[in-house]
Amino acid sequence: MMELTLLTLLALSPRAEAVSDRLLEEAGALSVTVEDADADTADEQPLFGEPGQSIERAGWHRSVIKALFADAIGAEQAAHRLLAGEGDKVRLQAIEPLAERDWVRLTQAQFTPTEIVPGFWVVPTWHQPPAQATRVIRLDPGMAFGTGTHPTTRLCLRHVAQRAAIEGALPARVLDYGCGSGILAIGAALHGATDIDAVDIDPQAVATAADNAAAHGAPVRTGPPEICHGRYGLVLANILATPLKLLAPLLCSRLEPRGELVLAGILERQADELACAYRLWLALEVADREDGWVLMTGRAQPARVA
Repeated sequence: MMELTLLTLLALSPRAEAVSDRLLEEAGALSVTVEDADADTADEQPLFGEPGQSIERAGWHRSVIKALFADAIGAEQAAHRLLAGEGDKVRLQAIEPLAERDWVRLTQAQFTPTEIVPGFWVVPTWHQPPAQATRVIRLDPGMAFGTGTHPTTRLCLRHVAQRAAIEGALPARVLDYGCGSGILAIGAALHGATDIDAVDIDPQAVATAADNAAAHGAPVRTGPPEICHGRYGLVLANILATPLKLLAPLLCSRLEPRGELVLAGILERQADELACAYRLWLALEVADREDGWVLMTGRAQPARVA
């Protein structure tokens, strides 16, 4: 791996911003960070005031500037020029080698197999599925939301698995609205759904979902929301509270009689707002919760008999 060099300087206000600009624009620094030199001490002072208050200073009284260079020569030359031009406003603290990290390995270390319910796991491709796993989604972090690590995704997958366990299988027709990576659509396929639409307004998400569904052999059609047709026995939407409120009439119109709507991306304090937004069509209730997030579900009215 390439060995990088870290240049650390102490700058007195208001020189920190100017020094940072010079390091990036003139000295060829790969990156620059500025920190409060008095952080966690009795001299620490907040830079930003409370809402409604004016900001009295444009920077900290003393700042630590850390600049990353590709080699020691570049760091030493930058330090020499800055010290010569800034006088006693900038002081050298250190020039030291910094081994470049294996960012791929560090990223992978953050994503480990996630158990949804006993036997049902989401497993990155660089891990082997646990021996006790009977249903597995193989999914890596990528360009679209949904890896199984976020509470809202786990809430949805858990509901899918638990409903399938109670009823034997999910309804045949399922809609994953705002599909992201397609993880919920794939989860539905693993639990018995056979006619699944996964839609998103983001073309990158649609492409990612299509690739992930194909890799699992899941019967999933992907595309923009316009591909939705007919009604579904289960509609899943893991988005955020505000768009979910706006989507109320559309999502409810896609439900079969007695079809189930499952909503996530909702904070606990937003549950009453969502219930109010959907009450014209169905009664939403909190069905599960995790880490401050809730899952809300509701059933469409049964068909009227003439």
